[in-house]
Amino acid sequence: MRVEEKVKRRERRHQRVRKVILGMSDRPRLSVFRSQKNIYAQIINDMTGQTLVSASSLDPKFKGKLENGANVEAARQVGLLLGQRALAAQIQKVVFDRGGYVYHGRVKALADGARESGLSF
Repeated sequence: MRVEEKVKRRERRHQRVRKVILGMSDRPRLSVFRSQKNIYAQIINDMTGQTLVSASSLDPKFKGKLENGANVEAARQVGLLLGQRALAAQIQKVVFDRGGYVYHGRVKALADGARESGLSF
């Protein structure tokens, strides 16, 4: 299967999920994006279209600490950082948006890291 086809299929899955999931001001959406080399997460209020908190494996906090930004451990660390930032911004509850990816591996590790730091979803 070509890479372009895989990306299109993931985007279609993501659009199906996004029809149902909506981040409100009391319970914003935690969105995950996975690339070949890094992982990114944002907490978004869909009512205003504003990103409230974000973290990624490219964050300056991880400079020199992460050997690889695309493994399970890096995803867990990004989840922990995102959770800490969310709690500092008075956000305790979120709706999880897996971005069309299977809830397994890096996506699951990010979610577990966010839960460890105190977020509930």
